Amino acid sequence: MASRDEVIEALQQIYDPELLIDVWTLGLIYNLDIEDGTINIRMTFTSPMCPAGPMLLEEIKAKLGALEGVKDVNVEVVFTPPWQPSEELRSMLGI
Repeated sequence: MASRDEVIEALQQIYDPELLIDVWTLGLIYNLDIEDGTINIRMTFTSPMCPAGPMLLEEIKAKLGALEGVKDVNVEVVFTPPWQPSEELRSMLGI
């Protein structure tokens, strides 16, 4: 079964195409649970109208689903609380 570290490592390989930063570093992943081969993720997008949203969901499901021992990947997209970049991320983005 995939470990939490392996799942995080996979998430760090999935990049927002506009910001060119991975979804984990961006702080888009609010919750990550792994139980009996099922990965459950609660996440958000940088905005509710994010044009890359469907592509990110597809890539997350494909990449995590390919990890050893993973039977299912469930992703719930939420917009509460709204995404807020960390101070470190703001500095990286120059905002």
